[in-house]
Order: sequence, then structure tokens, then C-alpha cells
Amino acid sequence: MNVAFIVNSFPVLSETFIVNQVTGLLDRGHDVDIYADQLGDISKVHPDVTQYNLLERTHFLPAIPVNHLERLWQGIGIFAAQVARNPGLTLQSLNFLKYGEPAVSLWLLYTAIPDLQKCYDIVHCQFGTQCFRGMAFRAINSPNAKLITTFRGDDISRFVQERGTQIYDRLFKTGDFFLANCDFFRDRAVQIGCNPSRIAVHRSGLDCNKFTLKPRQFPVDGRVRIATTGRLVEKKGIEYSIRAVAKLSVTHPNIEYNIIGDGPLRDQFQQMIQELGVSDKVNLLGWKNEREIIEILDATHIFVAPSVTASDGNQDAPINVLKEASALGLPVISTYHGGIPELIQDGVSGFLVPERDADALADKLKHLLDHPDVWTPMGQAGRAYVEAHYNLHKLNDTLVKIYQQLVSTHPHGVSPPSPQRYLPTVDVAESHQ
Repeated sequence: MNVAFIVNSFPVLSETFIVNQVTGLLDRGHDVDIYADQLGDISKVHPDVTQYNLLERTHFLPAIPVNHLERLWQGIGIFAAQVARNPGLTLQSLNFLKYGEPAVSLWLLYTAIPDLQKCYDIVHCQFGTQCFRGMAFRAINSPNAKLITTFRGDDISRFVQERGTQIYDRLFKTGDFFLANCDFFRDRAVQIGCNPSRIAVHRSGLDCNKFTLKPRQFPVDGRVRIATTGRLVEKKGIEYSIRAVAKLSVTHPNIEYNIIGDGPLRDQFQQMIQELGVSDKVNLLGWKNEREIIEILDATHIFVAPSVTASDGNQDAPINVLKEASALGLPVISTYHGGIPELIQDGVSGFLVPERDADALADKLKHLLDHPDVWTPMGQAGRAYVEAHYNLHKLNDTLVKIYQQLVSTHPHGVSPPSPQRYLPTVDVAESHQ
């Protein structure tokens, strides 16, 4: 099969789930191209981006300006460049009689690929917020393709709160199938209008072979290392884990808290660390690649992921860093938040506490510090759960089956539906993540 992935940025170090799906499809003999709005940070990339030469498979679409005058001005340049290469497609993208508003607003012009040499079987929008580009992409470039959209978190929480529950109405009518990375977000999609028979849970998988299970024991030097991995943004709740560690350090001074990641709240967290007097215990390590993260976690004893619902409504699925920590045999502490309770078995593989509750976090950390005998059984339980429910290879096999079933449901010789059903009806250029 020929598959087109529609994303906002590529590569993105924190979005290993996209790389895992691309490489999984390639390993299974399918052809995958990535269409992105912008180039991600290539200073640190997942090793498979290099190994599989994924940047050679990545094509960058022109950003669609929010300002209509700017869009028109840039569109003139795009038109001049494209019409010489493929006059038929370029003129078709402006056919408002056939396509209506998306042609008038230049969405199709900005999305048309004049040099496209293949027809896609599947157009897969990797986030709900990319579905508008995906609908236009399919209509103008590959109208017989099946359109799949995956909801992953921000797109079905913050974005819906910001734009209203009707924002995906056209997508739900025109998309062929939908995926959600957890039951929590599947239920949310159904609540706002997705047909429950056309959406399935397809979890983000993990290759446990890359993570060596290591029983955790109290360190000989007595210095217990705690870690968190994530962007330094409100949703990750890192403020509360810093406060919990600061509170705990009064009675347990021989602890070290390493925070892997970066983001807009870095300066705020650095100031908080200084004000709480724990600069010698809390370290902001910045971004690390997968190998570096594994090395840090290998020397860690307890993992914390204190996710919270952000003020803009943004929520998390069962985050990959929790799966990785569990796969390595770490006891974990997280929150009753989004899809996380689908991953962490409270009291078995770790602990769950209420959101934004630094005291509860401190209490569970204290319990683990005072009872190191539970570290190994918790870590083993977490590893077993990840292996059973988040096996990357089985999930990639399932994705292929979903694609094949969708492609096979389009009988040969049946005329494709009107292209109008594939298009966005509102101008949502500013919606991209």
C-alpha cells in the first residue's frame, strides 16, 4: 500500500509514535511518505529517522497564512511556480464551482502537489488538528484514498475546548475511519459526534526489546534518584513534583530529582527550584535523545509523571515516557488524569494521585523511599502490563489490518463520492499544532 502521513512538524523527538508507525509500515513492505507543514528540530532526532532515511521521505507543504491578504500574496507566487509544472492540477485547485470555499480560500492551492507521481491508498492524519490539511490533501491529490484520523490528546481536549464541539463535524461525516490512542479519548470523540462504529482504540506501542528490565534496589550510597521526562509545559504538572520533592527533602535529604526535557516554563521552574532551596537536589537536564534518556533512567530508582489538565483544557493520553519507565522496571507515580489510569495499575505497578496535589505526590514518594522492597515487584508488574497491552509489533500489525480492511471496502469500479465531501468548510489555517 501507498500511505501518506499528514503531520505538523517532522521530525519531533517527543513524537516517537509517528516514527514507530512509519518504520513499522516500511518493515512490512509498504511505502510511506510524510507530509509536514514544517521541519522539526534535527539537532536531536530518533535514531530510526537516520537509519531509515526518513527525511528523504518527508515533503514540506507551504504553510497557509492566517491573514487572507498575506495568503493571497504568497498564493500568487505558489500559483506561478506550480502552473508551469502541472497546469491542470494547479487550475483545478482554484475551481470554486467544483470545490467551493476551499478553492476560494486557496486551501487546495497550498496543498496541491504538482510533481506527485503516485496515488495513495491511505491518507493518515496523525492528529485531529491536521485533518483539515488531510481532507484537502486527499481531495486534490488522491481522491480515492481512504482518510484516517488519529486523536492523540491536545487535538481532542484543548483544541475542542478552544474551537467548540462542532469543530470536527465535517471530518466525522467525511472521514473513513478514526483512531484514538486510549479509551478516554475515544469516548471524548464519540461524545462530540463521532460514530462509535467508526472509531477504534489503537494504542501507541513500545518496543520492549529496546528496554532492559532491571530490578530496582536501594542504592549502596543511599542517594535515591527520581526522574521525570516531558516538555516543560503546564500539562506535565512538573511544578507539583518539584514542590513534592522540596517538601520530602526536609526528611529525606539524600534524594536527587532529574527532569529531562525543555519548554517555555524552564525559567519559571529554575526560579522555583532556587526559591525552594533545592538547587542541589533538582536538576533541569534539557532535551535528551532516546539513548541518553535510557541511560539516565537506568540509573534512576523512581519515575514520576504528574500530568494535570491544563487551563486551556489540554490533557494527556497514556504517555510514552511512563511506558518506557515501566518497561525498564521502574516503580512509577502519576495522576488520575486523561488516559493514564489505563496504563498504571494503582498499587500494583505504581501509584496514582489526584492532579495538582503536591502533598499526595510527596506522600507516595515517601512511601516508596521507606519501602524499597516494593520497587522490584512494582517494576516487574509494570513491565508485564506494557508487554501485554502496548506491544509495538502487534500494534503495527493491527494498523496494517485496519488499512487493508478499509482499502478492501471500496469496491472496484464504484465511482468515488463527490470531492466536496472531503473538504473542510471553515478556514482553520491557524488550527495547526
